[in-house]
Parts: sequence; structure tokens; C-alpha cells
Amino acid sequence: MKRKTTLVLALFLPLQIIIIKILSNHPLFIEIWYSNFLYPKISGIMRVSLGILPFSLGDLLYAFLVILLIRWIIIRIKERFRNPKKWLIEAFASLSIIYLCFNLFWGYNYYRLPLHRSLEIDNEYTTERLIILTKQFIERSNEIHSELAENDSLKITIPYITSEIFERTIEGYESVSEEFPELAYRGESLKSSIYSMPLSYMGFNGYLNPLTNEAQVNTLIVPYKIPTTASHELGHQLGFAKENEANFIACLVTMNHPDPYFRYSGFTFALRYCLNELHRRDKAVSEELIATLNPGILANYREVEEFWMAHKNPFEPIFQIIYNRYLIANNQSEGLKSYSYVVALLVNYFEEEENRF
Repeated sequence: MKRKTTLVLALFLPLQIIIIKILSNHPLFIEIWYSNFLYPKISGIMRVSLGILPFSLGDLLYAFLVILLIRWIIIRIKERFRNPKKWLIEAFASLSIIYLCFNLFWGYNYYRLPLHRSLEIDNEYTTERLIILTKQFIERSNEIHSELAENDSLKITIPYITSEIFERTIEGYESVSEEFPELAYRGESLKSSIYSMPLSYMGFNGYLNPLTNEAQVNTLIVPYKIPTTASHELGHQLGFAKENEANFIACLVTMNHPDPYFRYSGFTFALRYCLNELHRRDKAVSEELIATLNPGILANYREVEEFWMAHKNPFEPIFQIIYNRYLIANNQSEGLKSYSYVVALLVNYFEEEENRF
């Protein structure tokens, strides 16, 4: 009976892949029946039940799975990989279960409608419109920086401990939920990752554990970056699986936050995206606009770059390549380059300045 069940599970893996391929061509179906119906129920239950734990169950689960994998490899080596039919079926059965949980608990969100269609905004823009928005973001960033710093040359340091930043992150979602009901957040499950050190050397700010729906933040990063990182991971938790869309949501939440430190983090985060895209399109104009930034903002940018440079290592590009392939495999055809979509969302959403600032 056990052998038959294992075989059925193994055969279910290719069937799942076929189902995913079919569903990927029907984003409206995913949007209605999974992202807006089934997933909120699954996510809500997991957040409420696991959010009460003072530690990350998902991090421990990953450690357990790695230990099981190492044990499996050792056993196969000791057996000299004899009886491959048996252990291959067992391996595919295990992968089938993990793949099912990944998609059912979260992964189907990769195939929902693009965010610009949900918001009913365009996803194209001109360089001229980008320049206008970049100037507006510079003005707001300079204003908030001047409110928080004693002079324009000082970098901003967030005066909150991690737990306070997490609490204020939740408040940010509460402040935008009236305009965006889909961003209503209930059942807190936002945690520091016990793998913050490895994440730093891998080049990651945080991640959402798709098997436990816990939002994990690398709390070793520059504190000034934690508000947007935490907001980004909660965006994933609410079902916005694509990185570019979660980044846009992080911008919305922090830029509209009642706390000025969060607004500073949000506006400078969005501004960095715009400046990078403008530099790609018109280097001279981008450099001209950068010169109008308060030096303290540039100091914050350098602080972040110095953190990642301090953790640079020969293996980081490998992790980035693996993650890039993961994005491509999950309906983000441009991989890491798809992050530029954030700029398109920002430009079109903030086009009507008087209604957005």
C-alpha cells in the first residue's frame, strides 16, 4: 500500500506541472478563485496560527529539510546508489508533496493578473514623464530629510528597535487599507530570520516562506532599509508574489505612512528606482538631478552600498543566478530585470500629482 501511494505521488508531479502550465494561461481565473478567494483563507489561518510563535517555524522547517536531504544523500552513497527505481520514485514523491504545498499555500499567486491591470493603470511611460516624477520624488525626499536631520549632510538613522519597526509596518498597511481594501492586513506573522547572516552574504533583504506563510526579514541590513523590506514581505504575504509588484506595494505603504521615518525610507526607495531607470535612459539628466539631492540622502544610499560590499563574496553571483532562474520559472520572464516594472507602476500611479502627494 505504501509503495503504491509513493508511486501515485511521484506520478502526480508531472501532472502538477501540466496543471500549472494550463492555469498560467488563465490569470483571471487565478485572480478570482485563488488569489481573492482561496488564498486569503489559507494565508489568514497560517498567519494567525503561526504568528503567535516568537520564532520562525519556517526557518526551522528549512533546516529540517536540509538535514533530511543530507541524510538521504549519505544513505544513497552508503548503498552505492543501488536500486535506483525505488529511491527515484521516493525522491519524486517527496518533490511532489513539496511542490503541491508550495503552489497551494502561495505559489499560484505568481499567475494572477498583473498589478497594473488590477489597479487599472497603464504600464508604459515616456522618459519625460519619468523625469517629472523623479523631480517630484527628489523634492519630497529632500523635504522629509530636512524635517528629520539637523542639517542636509547628515544621513537618517531610524530611532526604533526591530520590533518597533515591525509594529509600525503593520500600521502602514492599516493606513492604506481604506483606499486599497486588498491591502487590509490581519494576523501578524512578521519575523526576524535566524538566517540573517547567511542572507546578507547571499545578497537578500528577506523572504516569504511559502510553506508557512511567515514573512522573514534580514535584520542585519541597514535599519533605514527595514521599513521597505518588511513592507515588501507583507506584500508577498497578502498574495502579491511577483517581486516588482511587492516592491511597488512597499512604496505605497511606506510613502503614505503616518511616521516620517517610514515616509523617508519609502520616498528614497522609490526615488532610487527612478534614478536607476533614468540613468539607463539619459545619464546626463540623471546626474544633473542627483546633484539636487540633499547630501544626507546620498549618505544613506552609500551606507546601503557599503553594507552589501562588506558582505560581497565569490558565491553571491551563484545565489543571484539561482534566484534569477527561480523568478523566470515562476512567471517572471525577465528575471531580476523585471524589477524595472516598479518604475512603470510608479510613473502611472503618481501621474496625477495633486491626488497622490
